[in-house]
Amino acid sequence: MLKVGLTGGVGCGKSTVAGLFAGKGVPVFDADQIARELVEPGQVAFTAIVAEFGEDILEHGRINRAKLRDRVFANPLERQTLEAIIHPLVYQALVDRAECLDGPYCIFAIPLLIETGRLDFVDRILVVDCHPVQQYERVRQRDGLDEATVGRIIQAQAKREERLAVANDVIENTGLIKQLRVQVEKLHEAYLTLVPRISLRSVDAAID
Repeated sequence: MLKVGLTGGVGCGKSTVAGLFAGKGVPVFDADQIARELVEPGQVAFTAIVAEFGEDILEHGRINRAKLRDRVFANPLERQTLEAIIHPLVYQALVDRAECLDGPYCIFAIPLLIETGRLDFVDRILVVDCHPVQQYERVRQRDGLDEATVGRIIQAQAKREERLAVANDVIENTGLIKQLRVQVEKLHEAYLTLVPRISLRSVDAAID
């Protein structure tokens, strides 16, 4: 199975693109959604995070994700600590969920694919891109964050040039859904043609 890593900066439209692929029947696994599940009470990540950051991040027995986000983006060392807890669990969950699939390809929506250095986790990297001004405004309006917080979040991610440099495929998100649909359709057809090549490479590797 071809594994496509869907990534891009915050506010670039990854969720919209992922939804369009899902609408075509493509299995989509969202790293952010998995991370949210992992921090629910009783989960391993929940216990580890509370032990590390203290119970003041809790609200009604659950982790207040907004409070934790503000805290770690204001402190790079704490952000690294949180990522060291969450990221290995998320990647393992992605592997587990994809193992039972029987189809031509799937999408792994991983916002921090590049930042975590796991480019070899997927067969192709699909970057959703937009102009930095659009990105900034989308995040500010969508999440109701102040300018400083938006700036810290964007700065903590890979630079636009870094994402584009490793991309096999790029979707330009200008904000028009009809343009996104056209681009997704073209890539969908392209990925279907790539599947036999991936399978042949796997067979060749096994023979070698």
